[in-house]
Amino acid sequence: MTVLAYVALVVFSVIVTLGGCALFTNGIEWLGKRLKVSEGAVGSIFAAVGTTLPETSIPIIAIFFGNGQERTEVGLGAILGAPFMLSTLVLPILAGLLLLYASLGKRAASFKLDYREVRIDLQFFLFSYGMAVVCAYVPSRPLHYAAALLLVGMYLYYMKIKFAAPEEGEGEAEIEPLIFARRAAKPAYAVIALQGVAGLTGLAAGAHLFVTAAKSIAVELNVSPLLLALLIAPLATELPEMSNSFLWLYRKKDRLAVGNVTGAMVFQGTFPVSVGLLGTDWSLAPSALITMLLAMAAVVFSLGQLLWGGHWRPWLLGGSALLYIGYTVYLYGW
Repeated sequence: MTVLAYVALVVFSVIVTLGGCALFTNGIEWLGKRLKVSEGAVGSIFAAVGTTLPETSIPIIAIFFGNGQERTEVGLGAILGAPFMLSTLVLPILAGLLLLYASLGKRAASFKLDYREVRIDLQFFLFSYGMAVVCAYVPSRPLHYAAALLLVGMYLYYMKIKFAAPEEGEGEAEIEPLIFARRAAKPAYAVIALQGVAGLTGLAAGAHLFVTAAKSIAVELNVSPLLLALLIAPLATELPEMSNSFLWLYRKKDRLAVGNVTGAMVFQGTFPVSVGLLGTDWSLAPSALITMLLAMAAVVFSLGQLLWGGHWRPWLLGGSALLYIGYTVYLYGW
C-alpha cells in the first residue's frame, strides 16, 4: 500500500471512531438518565470504566498469562502509559479544544464544571499513584499486597461517593433520543446496552485502524521506532476517552467531558496498578518512574489551580503538555 492509501485508512478510522463515539456517548447518557445518577457519575464511572476496560485487559493478560520478562515490561508499560498520557496530553488537548471551539463561536472560553467533583478525582489519583511510587522504592511483597488491596478498596469507595452525588436534574431535556430507539421515550436497558456495546466496538475498531495506518505511515517515512512507540502506539488505548470527551465538550457537556478523563485517571491509578503490584515485583526502570512523577506533577499543577483560584484557566491547564513534550525530547535524545 502507498502512503496515500494509508492516509485514506486514517480518514476511514476517524469516521469509524466518531461513529462509535456518537453511539457510546448517547447510550451512556441514557443509561445515566434511566438509573437517575448524576452527570459526574456518568462521566467518571460509566464512561471512564467502559472505555478503559479493553486496555485494562492488556496488563492482566500480559502479567498473569504471558511468558518471560517481556510480559512484565508489556504489562507495566500498559499500566503506566495511560495515566501519563491522560494527565500530560489529554487534559491539555481538552483545554486547547475548548479555546478553539470558543474562537469559532461555538461556546464560551471557560469550563462549566462542578469543581468539587474534579478536586475529588484529582486527589484520589494523587493519593493512589503516590502510593504506587512509594511501593516502587520499598521492595516488600507484603506491603505491595496490602497496597493493592487498599487501592481496590479506594476505588470502591470512590464509586460510592460518585453514586451518592445528587442528580440535580442536569440537563435531561438536552439528551437526544437513543439512536437505536429514536421513537422510544424510555428506551429499554437491553437496547441501551446493545448500543453501548456497539459504540465501544466502533471505538476499539477505529482506534486499531488508526494506529495500524499511523504505524505504516511512520515506517514508510522512516520515523524513529522510539518516537513511534511513544507517540503513536498509546493512541490505540486513549483514543476512545479522547473522542468521547471531545464530543461532549463540543456539546457543552463539560462535566461529562472532564469526568470521563479524570475518572479514567482514578481507575487507571487504582485497579491496573493493583494488578501490577500483585503480579510483578513492581521493580520499575528510571524511565517508568519518570512518567509516574511527571503524571503526578501535572495533576498537582491542575489541582493547584483549583485550590488557588477555584477554577481552571484553559490556557494555563494546557501548560501540562510541556511535560509530555519534554519527556518525548528526553527519550529521543537519550
